[in-house]
Amino acid sequence: MRGLDDEEIMQPELIKGGIYKDERGSLKYNNDFDAAAIKRFYIIENRDTDFVRGWQGHEIEQRWFSAVSGSFSIKLMAIDNWQQPAKDLPQRNFTIHAGELDILYCPPGYVSAIQALEPGSRLLVMADYLLNVTKDEHRYPLEYFVSNDQQSAISS
Repeated sequence: MRGLDDEEIMQPELIKGGIYKDERGSLKYNNDFDAAAIKRFYIIENRDTDFVRGWQGHEIEQRWFSAVSGSFSIKLMAIDNWQQPAKDLPQRNFTIHAGELDILYCPPGYVSAIQALEPGSRLLVMADYLLNVTKDEHRYPLEYFVSNDQQSAISS
């Protein structure tokens, strides 16, 4: 099983999008995102801004997140041991907004905690495996990990 000691573990990355405006309106784009690996996608809409969806992640599946409306705080954490992870693992906090087509890449080996920052926010989630192919989903209670945000990447 993959963990923090594996050499090939990748890092989360914010892939910046952009917006073009002229007299006809606007066009949102992300020319740096390669969607070739995507096998399925879905949209998350949390019930309210107090609810946090997490901790949940995958050993081998990858995820890409993009806010289609509103904004989200997404915490990502690399897991050291899937059966009994350390409670004080470093967390990276990202904030993504629907203003531009920014995409947050979540590599395999990570768990996420997702919170809408505005009512009605919607998050597009893309995955590189079809449903129930890998059977590698892991969930942990929100209170299992100690909050220790390490880094923020904010898109506008």
